[in-house]
This record gives sequence, C-alpha cells and structure tokens, in this order.
Amino acid sequence: MSRRTVSVVDYHTGGEPFRIVTGGAPPLEGATILERRRFAREHVDNVRRLLVFEPRGHADMYGCHVVPPNDDGADLGVVFFHNEGYSTACGHGTIALVTWALDAGVVGRREGQNRVVVDVPSGRLETWAHVEDDRVRSVRFRNVPAFVWAKGVEAAGRVVDVAFGGAFYAIVDSDAVGLPIDAAHRPELRRVGMEIKDAIESVHEITHPLERGLHGIYGTIFTGPPSDEGADLRNVTVFADAEVDRSPCGTGTAAVMAVVEAMGLLSDTKPFVHESLIGTRFTGRVSARTVVGELEAIVPEIEGSAWITGEHTFLVDDDDPLKNGFRI
Repeated sequence: MSRRTVSVVDYHTGGEPFRIVTGGAPPLEGATILERRRFAREHVDNVRRLLVFEPRGHADMYGCHVVPPNDDGADLGVVFFHNEGYSTACGHGTIALVTWALDAGVVGRREGQNRVVVDVPSGRLETWAHVEDDRVRSVRFRNVPAFVWAKGVEAAGRVVDVAFGGAFYAIVDSDAVGLPIDAAHRPELRRVGMEIKDAIESVHEITHPLERGLHGIYGTIFTGPPSDEGADLRNVTVFADAEVDRSPCGTGTAAVMAVVEAMGLLSDTKPFVHESLIGTRFTGRVSARTVVGELEAIVPEIEGSAWITGEHTFLVDDDDPLKNGFRI
C-alpha cells in the first residue's frame, strides 16, 4: 500500500480557520511569489484540494504554502489558497502566518514589538507582532495601498462600490439589500454575494492600475450597523466560491476603509473598528495617504490576533479514489 503524508498547523483569526502547510508538499518553483502561485495552481493543486475539501477540510477552509521571499528584504513568503483557488492577499491569514512563524521559531522573537516582513502575491507587507509573556498577543500589518476603483456601480439590481484592499471587493449596504448580517442569513448572503460578484464581472474588467496580475472581483462585502457602540461597522465577506468569512476580513477591512475615506468619514485620530459576523473585531488605522495610478489611496494598517487550534499529519492513500478531496 502506497501512502504519503501532509503536515499542517491550524490557527484561527477572529474565528476564520487558517491551515499552514509545514511538510509533505512539493516545493513551489519560481523566482517570485506570483510565479510560485502560478506553479501551485498548475502543478500542485492536489495539495490545496485535499486540505481544503472534505474529508480533511470544508468549503470555508483557508490555508497557505510557506515559500521563500522574493529577496533578502523579507523574512518569508506565502501563497494563499481557498475553496476556489489562490488569492492575491489574505489579512486574517497574514496575522495567523506571522503568529505561527514566531511560535515555531521560523523568525526569532523577543518581548515587545517584533518586525516581520512578508511577501504576499499583492506585494510586500511589513508586520509588527506584539509579544507579551512569551506569547504573540496581536499582529499588525501595513497593507498595500487601498483605493476605491469605482463608486455607485449597478450590479444585479443593487448599487455597490468597488474597492481594492489587497484584492477587489464589491461593497454594499446590507440594509439596502434587505439582508441582516447574521448567521441565520448565510445562505441568502452567499447567494446574493455571488450574484453581485458575477454581475460586475460580466460587465466590467476590473484590473489594478499598476499590476495587471491583480484583477477580478474577489468577493462581496455586506456592511451594516455594529452590534454595539465599540465598533464602527459590522460586515460579512462572501468570497471565492461563496465562502463566508467568519473574521472581519483583513483585506476587506482595508477596502471598506478606502470607501469610508472617500466619503470623508475616516478619522485620522480614532481607530476604525470592524466587526465580523460572529462579533470578532479587527482594528484599522491610516498610516499614510498616496496615489495608485490616478486614484487616491490610503495605506492602512490592520491589527488582529490568532490562536493555534491544532497540529495534524494527514495520510493520503494513493489508491483512495477521493484522495484529493470532494465537495458537495
């Protein structure tokens, strides 16, 4: 009998799962993160499928391959994956990845602030992990510039804004579509989120002004009033193939901040607190303002915390007809 193993470490960030491949997967070839991402999609996609899909995962699972950085200016690189394929960025995953890198000794840590630089497909991110009592308490990352690509776009009978926060999102007011942001409405949120995403992509070619490899709508973000006065907005992000983010969504928070900034409502002195479907929170701040092409942009910093949930060694029997997982 022929068997192989794939080892992972699982974390959650704000409730959203994140699976880090630590052994058993072939190396991803390429000179840059984008080249390694392409190699994963074309040659190693069976690893993504067996870790994301049943019986080892589920349709809302997220994960990554840890890879070398683009050059000596970063500490590590990452290729993110999910139920549809490979994303350009992942905020909750970045927080979990940096926490793991410090926990596992991949990057040295000390009490106080620890700077860790990560190359992700959308660019290079500076992060700062706060370590207290020999434990990573939180991770803050300075994201790539976030901007509004278009305001007031009609999509499937709804009016949305399209913004970039590491990936492109359609952002819509939940009250305007008559869908409360709660767990009971997940089926409808999934359906409407995908309708909006598909409607925009059927009409508009959405591409980053400076990087042609960053294109297309990644997901739909529904925003609404927070559950209490400690947060500014509540949201749920439906992304990839109708995956529902349990966390406040890191890149989504950056995109929402860009929309709030365009409305003239983003404070320079008060943090922007973004609440998730389950009540967890990310905190955002504007570290700078800039332009991307001809579009005004902000450079946001997003902060959250991650917790380890397990270490696993999965067995893969080469004779198993479902060895690469399945979806229903």
